[in-house]
Amino acid sequence: MPITYDAVKALAAELYSASLRRIPEDTKAALRAARARETHEGAQRVLEIMLGSALRAEQTDRFVCSDAGVPVYHVTLGTAARLDGDIKRAVRDGFADLVATITPPLLKHVTNPLTNERGYAGKDMPLITWEVEDGADWIEIACQPKALGSGRWAALETFSFPTLAQIEEYVMRVVVQAGSQHCPPVIIGVGIGGSFDVAARLASKATYRKIGSPNPEPTLAAMEERLLRAVNATGFGPMGTGGDTTALAVHCDYAAGHGYTPVAVCFNCWINRRTRARLHDDGRVEHME
Repeated sequence: MPITYDAVKALAAELYSASLRRIPEDTKAALRAARARETHEGAQRVLEIMLGSALRAEQTDRFVCSDAGVPVYHVTLGTAARLDGDIKRAVRDGFADLVATITPPLLKHVTNPLTNERGYAGKDMPLITWEVEDGADWIEIACQPKALGSGRWAALETFSFPTLAQIEEYVMRVVVQAGSQHCPPVIIGVGIGGSFDVAARLASKATYRKIGSPNPEPTLAAMEERLLRAVNATGFGPMGTGGDTTALAVHCDYAAGHGYTPVAVCFNCWINRRTRARLHDDGRVEHME
């Protein structure tokens, strides 16, 4: 049974809607753990408010945050999957249908950068990146809407043969520049190496990783621990109220490249919007998170 246009369209809409209404389980667990170890009284209250807001959004089927961001999808195509229909168009049409039917309605966040005109559609919307998985008989769609807090403070700089200390120093410069404007506690993605576009993609994809999952590269695992301690030592705290919890996780990835090494840093706000599912050849829809 081929994977159809209609199935992709429906799933694209479902994932976007779900990402606005609930926080991933790993993120709720990380917020609860942060509340338990937080020493700052004001930060404790903010973390309690965040957890309460997440619970009420789920119970009432409302958005966790009014800033729904813009639609961002990452699609992985299995080479053994059978396709019937235009997959890119299906994702685009799924978002368009959602805009027309979703309750509460979405605000007009899609912006033309040349005119600053705002609406629901525009060039290259939704934003989709693509990957191929050899031998897989499924299509995986991940949705991670990017709003102002999570998108505005991303940065990239290119170095020549940097040391690990220089890379970490740059990450901290980006963190300090962002301050508390990205709605902390955040998840931080760091991409190292490859080319300009590859480093940015690595950083973005790193934020999809489950909080608490180990990095298989020991050098990067140690870097993540150092950076998380350093970020939380800045004292910005939840929503800038001060405290020990500016980040819930730092996730790093790398790619081989030339002697020039781009380093990209991006953020997900405390909601950490992230949904993912697979459409299988046999018609099954497998929700990954």
